[in-house]
Amino acid sequence: MPQWMRKQLQRAFFGKDVRQIRLLNSCWFLYLEKQSSRPEE
Repeated sequence: MPQWMRKQLQRAFFGKDVRQIRLLNSCWFLYLEKQSSRPEE
């Protein structure tokens, strides 16, 4: 996980910002999904 995303998640968790946590979580899983479907080079 990129450092910038880790910091965003930490900030959202510490601030109990549920909307931000959900958004970052869905972005992360979308990113993983796209990475796994990408053909190896």
